[in-house]
Amino acid sequence: MSGAGSPTLNVDGTGLDITIVAASWHDTIMNGLIDGAVRALDEAGASHSVVRVPGSFELPVVARAALHDGADAVVALGVIIRGGTPHFEYVADAATSGLTTVAIETGKPIGFGVLTVDDEQQALDRAGLPGSTEDKGREAAEAAIATTRALTAIMR
Repeated sequence: MSGAGSPTLNVDGTGLDITIVAASWHDTIMNGLIDGAVRALDEAGASHSVVRVPGSFELPVVARAALHDGADAVVALGVIIRGGTPHFEYVADAATSGLTTVAIETGKPIGFGVLTVDDEQQALDRAGLPGSTEDKGREAAEAAIATTRALTAIMR
């Protein structure tokens, strides 16, 4: 959901309770992602809380717990920076597959704000910080709200 062609979304969060589940690695980047998500949720009128987990690998299990505990949606935030080992591929796949499984199992949306990048600069460019070209935390929060609204429209 970046760059040209970005959709216009229904981001009315009135009455929604959304949990932000955020990894702890890379403080500056994560703080930017969280701030972007919080700003979007505040502007949309959604209530929200933030839960921190050690890393992106832990996002799915905590997202599942939040959704089972009554959250209308989750915004999952993390950053996985490619290194010289296969660790990047394993963690990126586990986080992505795990979050997808949780969303399908619970029938509730997860806004995907897990950055999978080649280097720290790419993450900084997407973190919604001053000088960043993108705000993936905001985009993930807006996607969570819009998908919640789409599900509500279908399930009437």
